Amino acid sequence: MDEARNDQNDLIIGRNAVFEAIKSGREIDRLFVQRGEQNPAVKRLISMAREKGAVIKEVDSKKLDFMCGGGVHQGVALSAAAHEYSTVEDILNKAAEKNEKPFIIICDGVEDTHNLGAVIRTADAAGAHGVIIPKRRSASLNFTVGKTSAGALEYVPVARVANLASTIDELKEKNIWIYGADMDGSDYRSVDYSGGVALVIGSEGRGMSRLVREKCDFIVSLPMKGKINSLNASVAAGILMYEAASHRSTLGCEKWQTVICRQDFLLTIFSAKPKKIQKKCRASSGRLRRLMPF
Repeated sequence: MDEARNDQNDLIIGRNAVFEAIKSGREIDRLFVQRGEQNPAVKRLISMAREKGAVIKEVDSKKLDFMCGGGVHQGVALSAAAHEYSTVEDILNKAAEKNEKPFIIICDGVEDTHNLGAVIRTADAAGAHGVIIPKRRSASLNFTVGKTSAGALEYVPVARVANLASTIDELKEKNIWIYGADMDGSDYRSVDYSGGVALVIGSEGRGMSRLVREKCDFIVSLPMKGKINSLNASVAAGILMYEAASHRSTLGCEKWQTVICRQDFLLTIFSAKPKKIQKKCRASSGRLRRLMPF
């Protein structure tokens, strides 16, 4: 979704208002600047926003006029967060406090604010410990997201990271398995979700980015019986979250059989497609060893 479609009520406009918002220490997401703006006051605002970690986005004058609903913006508009961001560590700590294996939702480029709000709402209902979003090419925690989440934003920590691929590597080091949703994956019902889980939901139009997809341990898909070949991102996320939640409540042990080979090598054998699964397990054997205490 184009960032220019953000609700105008989510924006702080005008140089003085933007200056005070940044100075107050308020959590900010993006500073929109009219393309070609050279005013020293605006340059100062850009510098201040960068120091706070905000994304600077240049837009043309007509687009900025549209974003601000015709208000006097003086070449700048600020998107402020409706809620404070958490960290990935906060999410992992929440799981540890509940004595549960991590259950995390990763939104890879979900730019529609209503979709992100709906994902957060379902994450709360399904028992997920938190949501991770990228700093760029993603909806931010604006007031539309907060409203669509129906209050869930107060209970579900949302972490914003600079690099999703690196974050996924860090999650893998903590024995969390990465499940990416895409159209050409295995049936989502044939996969086990009983361990540490991170579900990756791609953008509404492009799906997962190439690098993030390559980082996934499993690619899962939802069977489509009709003429339309995809579901809304938040709907797909909801189905996958509840499937994962059902496995976590029963541990899904009937689908797994773990054996130890002579060379201290672990394989996880599924009833379906054993050769393909064994190849996948060989690539992840180091992580499997860390999961087993013997």
